[in-house]
This record gives sequence, C-alpha cells and structure tokens, in this order.
Amino acid sequence: MEPENPKGYSEPAKASWPPTAIPGRPGAHLSATQPDDAAPSLTGDAPAPGAAGAQASSGLENMPDAESTQGAALLDALHAQIAQFVIPPSAEALDAITLWVVATHLQPAWQHAPRLAVVGPAKRCGKSRLLDVLTETVHEPMLTINTTPAAIFRSITEEEPPTLLVDEADTIFGTPKQAERNEETRGLLNAGHQRGRYVTRVVGNDHTPHKFATFAMAAIAGIGDLPDTVMDRSVVIRMRRRAEGEKVKPFRSRRDIPALHDLRDRINAWARPLLEEAAILEPDMPVEDRAADTWEPLVIVAELAGGPWPRRARVACARMVAAEVAAEEDHPGGARILADIRRIFAAQREVDSLSTEDLLHHLRQDPEGPWAEWGRGGLNARDLGRLLRDFDVRPGNVRMADGTQRKGYTRNKFLDSWRRYCPTVHPVESRPAPDRG
Repeated sequence: MEPENPKGYSEPAKASWPPTAIPGRPGAHLSATQPDDAAPSLTGDAPAPGAAGAQASSGLENMPDAESTQGAALLDALHAQIAQFVIPPSAEALDAITLWVVATHLQPAWQHAPRLAVVGPAKRCGKSRLLDVLTETVHEPMLTINTTPAAIFRSITEEEPPTLLVDEADTIFGTPKQAERNEETRGLLNAGHQRGRYVTRVVGNDHTPHKFATFAMAAIAGIGDLPDTVMDRSVVIRMRRRAEGEKVKPFRSRRDIPALHDLRDRINAWARPLLEEAAILEPDMPVEDRAADTWEPLVIVAELAGGPWPRRARVACARMVAAEVAAEEDHPGGARILADIRRIFAAQREVDSLSTEDLLHHLRQDPEGPWAEWGRGGLNARDLGRLLRDFDVRPGNVRMADGTQRKGYTRNKFLDSWRRYCPTVHPVESRPAPDRG
C-alpha cells in the first residue's frame, strides 16, 4: 500500500495514508500524529508523510543516533547506489531494501530468513531492475529462472546458504493452475523462512532418504501479490511506475557492475567478523509475531551499523508492517469480509444479530465492495459461510426484532475476529453482547 504521490521521488509532496493499527501496540492508531505536510526524505531521517506513517512509528523518530561504525558508511553508500537505478515507493522502502541486502551477508546468524517481496500492479514498475541491482550486491546470488525445486534445495547448504532471486513470480503463482503446478516451489519458499526446516528426498540407486536444507533468504519479484503465505513472511516492496519527471540511471553491466561488486565485497568484509555478535543480539522490535521474526535481521544489521540506522530501521519496520495490515483489509476475502460486516453492524446500531438475507443485502449494496460481483450473481449464503468459516464464525438460528426466527449471524460471534483482524474499523467493547442465537 503506497501514498498517492504523483511527483518525482526526489520532490517533497503531500501523501495520504489510511489510519492503521500497529500489531502488538493496541491503541497506538489513536495517538497524536505528525502534520500531514511533513515531507519525505530520501535519507530516511524525516518521517514519512500522512497519518498512518506518523501513527505507526509514533515516538520512534525521536530515537537518538547511535555511535557510527564503518557499517553505517557502507549502508549509506549502498543506499545511494540503489537509489541511482530504481525508485522505491518510499524512503522507508529504500531503507528496508538496503538493510535486507546487507542481511544476506550474515545469513548463518539468523533464525529467520526474510523474503523480499518486490511486487507491482503492472509491467515496467522497476521490479526486474531492482533484481539486477540485488544480483550484484547480495551474498552468493542464485537466479532461479527455469530452475526446478529439486535443483534449488540441492544448492542450499546450511553453512553458507545462497540468496535466491526469483523474477516473474506471476508466471509461477499467477493463476490457480500455475500455483498448483508450482506448489513445491511455494512450499520451499515457506519452509526456508525458518532455520531447521528440511525436505526429505530419496537419493541414489538404493533410494536412501536424505534431508535437504531449505533455509535461505530470497527476493521474489512479480506482478500482483504473491501467495499469502509468502507475503506473510516478506518485507513487502510495492513498486510503481515512474511518474513524469522521475529519472533513474540506466543500468549498464560493463560500467556499473564493478562498482557494485566492490561495494558488495566491502560490505561482506565488514559483516563477516560480526556473525557471532549478530547471532546473539535480540533488539527491541516495534512489531510482534511473524512480522518481528521477518524484520529482526534488518534491525540487527542497523544496530551493528549504528548512526541513524537503528532509528531508520524501526521506523521502516513499523510503517511498512502497518501499511500491509491496512492493505490486508482491502483483500476481497480474508479480513475484508470481517471489516465490511463490522461496518454493517455499526451502521445498524450494534444490533445483537442480523439475518443472513439482510447481511448479504447490505454487503451487496456497498458500491466499493466486491460482493455484488462475487461469483455469478453476487455473494450468496454459501459463499459467505465459507469465507467466515476460516474465522470460526458460523450461521445459526437468530431471533429477529419482530419475534420470528431466521438463519443468520449473532454479533458476539464476530467480536474476537474483529479485534484480531480489523481493529481499525470500529472499536469493539470489551464486554460481548448477549447471544440470542
């Protein structure tokens, strides 16, 4: 999810972000915010504009700088190199990419291997160009074009895992049939997020079972979102086409690769002696659960580098995770159905229950929702039940205001899911409404 910013990346501009909650920080979305006209900064020192950016990182911008090390200068240099060739959607995204690249040089230290999901809505958003730059700067790049899953996991070693680079992921996961054919690749990308997850295959003429490591960092680029299980394990970079006036430097292998390789080697020389220190660090994180697992290596890199980077890493983490939480509510399935039902109950003055027929009517009447065009004739009772079943919400007999009984949903059955999956829509009181179903 990105701010609306039609001007050049280097030009300050107002941006509008939706308000979002922050995982692990209840109520933070209600705190005071930065002014909306705060301008973005390519250095990452200034907060991103808009309400959600300020809310998500409330207080983090005031962190004092740490003592700078050689690593801070190397991160600055890498940050500047990447910015020459691509225009990420925000200053925080550019910081995240920079930290992710350096984290690949410390993979033996990590418990989790964050994915970098480089996605965009259409062609020519800079996804492949970013992968070109990553190829020349990450540790032991392994391009996976036309590579089988078997070849990939046979190339991964526990001591020195490569960095997987997957381009045109939409050709792998774009349609249900493609996704079904490439289920093993998705399983490999999911398993490889955490150390100690193996795949077992038989090898040799005697078919001896053998365990293969899967742990490796990966950058995955494609049109449209990746599978939810991959996105959930990723630092998400939502690329977009350059606007008029936004300029980048053309990437020329003969001219640009030597400088990138020189920087890569200097980063590696600085990082490798810090493996043991990186492995034992447990930094304070602005997020929790899987988001914290995914972002922790990037924050640790920032801690090792010092200077402004510990602050910038946490600000990027808080804002980008909050933006993905907000984007999740716009998904046609998943939390979107919960958020829309929450709005309906609020509009109906928090009634104890709604019949399935009435609930479907209100959902299909929403001009901005997908429900009127869901399936062949709009969302029906069976589809609604299937969507809500994943959240352990099921229909039953409910008593209506006129005393009759009909099939429907009671409000109190939604309370736990509303608090967990769409806390930004309307507050939910701590005492559940009585169940009359």
